[in-house]
Amino acid sequence: MPFRTLIFQGGWSGHEPEAVSAFFADQLDAKGSETCIRDSLDVLDDLKFLKQFQLIIPCWSMGQITPTQSRNLQSAILSGIGLAGFHGGMGDAFRGDIDYEWMVGGHFVGHPHVGPYTVRIDQGDHPITQGSPESFVYDSEQYYMLVDPGNKVLATTEYTYENATVAMPVLWTKLWGKGRIFYSALGHQLEEFTQYPQVNDLTLRGLLWAAKQI
Repeated sequence: MPFRTLIFQGGWSGHEPEAVSAFFADQLDAKGSETCIRDSLDVLDDLKFLKQFQLIIPCWSMGQITPTQSRNLQSAILSGIGLAGFHGGMGDAFRGDIDYEWMVGGHFVGHPHVGPYTVRIDQGDHPITQGSPESFVYDSEQYYMLVDPGNKVLATTEYTYENATVAMPVLWTKLWGKGRIFYSALGHQLEEFTQYPQVNDLTLRGLLWAAKQI
């Protein structure tokens, strides 16, 4: 069945929001989506418009939204619309908006390590991770996140910093009211999705899961 996706893209240009949004819009459309891309946060002013979609993808690193925009986005997800995204486009958006961060399930605080690291799939039986390798090496920013302990963590990485090693969530899901949430810390720039096909596949499946398509 066709479904509708809204991507709002912009913010810090270093994460290539325009290119990444177009890349995933093409893949989603091939899976039956009718995808709308907007390059302004003004789209969040209209709750009725937001509720026309089955999936909303923030691709907007940093930036600020108004209290009304934040409430509208949360209301749309609570009503049953999926929210999904990756890296800074969703996990480092709207710093200081605590309700948004709670809805997402976590927030970026730093990447002391940039380079190769291992991603381990911890929940291989989930629809998002089925068929993925048990682990793979990835070379990029390793995100250090503050996370909701209620998340369903699908993949982790070992993060060593200040003489302490922790299991840092990389992929997770959660529910927000009737809406499904998916987040991946992977995907700094477009080339990483083509260089690491397993990252592209996990991300796409996460988007489809949040849209209730798998």
